[in-house]
Amino acid sequence: MAVYTEIGDDELDDLLHQYDIGRALSCKGIAEGVENSNYLLHTTGGYFILTLYEKRVNPADLPFFLGLMDHLAGRQVPCPTPIHGRDGAALRAVAGRPAAIIAFAEGRALTKPGPDHCQRLGAALAELHLAGSDFTRERPNALSVGGWRPLFEASRARADEVAPGLAAELEGELAALEAGWPGGLPEGVIHADLFPDNVLFLDGRINAFIDFYFACNDAFAYDLAICLNAWCFEKDGSFNATKARKLMAGYQGVRPLEAAEMAALPLLARGAAIRFLLTRLYDWLNQIEGALVKPKNPLEYLAKLRFHRDAGGPGAYGLDA
Repeated sequence: MAVYTEIGDDELDDLLHQYDIGRALSCKGIAEGVENSNYLLHTTGGYFILTLYEKRVNPADLPFFLGLMDHLAGRQVPCPTPIHGRDGAALRAVAGRPAAIIAFAEGRALTKPGPDHCQRLGAALAELHLAGSDFTRERPNALSVGGWRPLFEASRARADEVAPGLAAELEGELAALEAGWPGGLPEGVIHADLFPDNVLFLDGRINAFIDFYFACNDAFAYDLAICLNAWCFEKDGSFNATKARKLMAGYQGVRPLEAAEMAALPLLARGAAIRFLLTRLYDWLNQIEGALVKPKNPLEYLAKLRFHRDAGGPGAYGLDA
């Protein structure tokens, strides 16, 4: 979440006139994340999140994102739902941007999730995967292996400003991943961005998955690989195998993995690391002046990429093959 586009008082009043959620009491920018402009909206009807979708988001994808949230919530997956206006539509235009108002979800994101949190995450992620099986819209993953080289090329010339030799190392990694990327794994709707700041806990349980704006159709195990990167490394860069075991145990208690998924996990985790390294690298080199957001350091994911590259198999993660 972030703020790139400001919304004026008149624009906000015009927007709220299209809903039955009351008049505005406050509207404060949320200066976290990197993708869209987000506001905590307080009206006489309660609290909401107002999101203005920025240029990286394709407006044609928004019906998929918003429809998926409605679908999952209808199947008891914990996630906030889009608020529909008097005309039944959830998607609007505000300040020259597509926009939507989303129900506010109670809870807090954990700064230091523990093994038990990882187990709850794994179970809830499997439930999300199963609940999305009958969602009829589809969206290919534009940030899977086929999308990484264009991202790299956009930053190649300046990559060594971030770390000496980074461009050459990334070139070698991309070549290896493009040659060996697994196919034929079980797939369906995945969240694709399930970092700890996108999971809200309340009284020890998961109360909401949020920020579905990278959701797409891809391998379920790739979603798990993203979570291994996001949840199972400590602040000092070390990998916590206990968290990994708990994450996988929670997932497999709901949806057991096939042998091919388990075998592919190290390569999928390596790919997930390069995906976030490349988007962070681009944002680091192309910072937007005046935006209320701090780009994230891409070198965190260079260290994770090297860990996965050296992993000999699932056992490196404390898992049984």
